[in-house]
Amino acid sequence: MPEGDMVWKTARTLDRALAGHALTRTDFRVPRFATVDLSGEIVTGTTTYGKNLLTHIGDDWTLHTHLKMDGVWRAIPVGQRWPSPAHTVRVVLETAATQALGILLGVVELLPRAQEPSVYRDLGPDLLSPEWTADNEAEAVRRLRLLDDMAIFDALRDQRAVAGLGTIWAAETLYAMGVHPQTTVRAVDERLPRMMQIGRLKLKESIRTRRPPENAVYGRDRRPCHRCGTMVVRISMGEPEGRPRPAYFCPHCQPDPAQR
Repeated sequence: MPEGDMVWKTARTLDRALAGHALTRTDFRVPRFATVDLSGEIVTGTTTYGKNLLTHIGDDWTLHTHLKMDGVWRAIPVGQRWPSPAHTVRVVLETAATQALGILLGVVELLPRAQEPSVYRDLGPDLLSPEWTADNEAEAVRRLRLLDDMAIFDALRDQRAVAGLGTIWAAETLYAMGVHPQTTVRAVDERLPRMMQIGRLKLKESIRTRRPPENAVYGRDRRPCHRCGTMVVRISMGEPEGRPRPAYFCPHCQPDPAQR
């Protein structure tokens, strides 16, 4: 599932394609909104909250989309052949020059602007918020502490605690901190503020670079750690979600708390 940095980049793609332009055609290919026509409305921009995309259309509407596991937005010139089969396209937003295609989107909601806060009301602070403050950090730490018995890898990915991190940046943050992914939140209580700072830094660094970052541990199982040469290990975690996720770590740099 794309994480906060990739969702942010998707928002910029939509801004370049649509912001400031009037829609000449809209097609919401989900039953609930199939009859809605927002032709003539101007797209004022797309923002993000964690992994959520919020496209502002006219003065009254917010299109909320979520990529989930397989979703993607593509912007192509009007008249160009679609890059994906028609049955996979969930949303079409068209201007005089460009089509923005929402493909295999996990969530499509068209909300009155006043209802937009309902999208993120129950989520933790957004690590990529341009208004991130010490208060945001403190609130994220407070929410993480409520998950005190949970493994820190799972807690960092819990969007109710902090929004924007997923399997990649949770793994990379824990490697930077020298913390094993199965360590409980309680055991790293005093280090949580620093984790928020590193997680935010990782996301912002990813946004600043055009090329995918070279991960320290994520996706590098059975390859040597850059620091010590120990082979990186992959395990399955995420049982609280009912859907396991891969966690990567270096056994030497991130020792198992059960073996200390």
